[in-house]
Amino acid sequence: MNCREIMDMVYEYDGDDSAPLCARIRIRLHALFCLRCGQELERYTAAREALRDGFFTPAGLEESVMARILREDPVEADEYEEEYAGEGMSEEAGVSFRSWIITGILMFFSLSTSFFSLNFTKLAISQDLSFLLPMGITIGAVLTIYCTIFIGSHIKELSEKFGLR
Repeated sequence: MNCREIMDMVYEYDGDDSAPLCARIRIRLHALFCLRCGQELERYTAAREALRDGFFTPAGLEESVMARILREDPVEADEYEEEYAGEGMSEEAGVSFRSWIITGILMFFSLSTSFFSLNFTKLAISQDLSFLLPMGITIGAVLTIYCTIFIGSHIKELSEKFGLR
């Protein structure tokens, strides 16, 4: 019997103790004399036991999740706001106010300093500055869209911060 047939029998019976005695003996004898099949059988057995004995540990959340499902009590917006109050988090986006500001400043400086690169001067000389208007419009549009999204997603925080209520 060759290695492939033996490993097919191992996978077929899958460690089942109800496998015929003859098949179990053939598998063990072959694994005893064939080093490669013996190692493969050990790895297969170890993996099967690890998965059977709870390879994935429970997170401990099932009681609270099931209690909430049984109560059918969805999370209210007020609870959510209380939970995240004071952390500087936007309810809609989930991104901090500081991250939006830093990203906006970096975007502004990277777009505005693009005019100072060496490639820009070569392009300006070759194109006779005819591309400056489209480039300026593009940079203005990108910054305007970014600021619009930022203000729109943080309108509540900004109105509280500047007392516009």
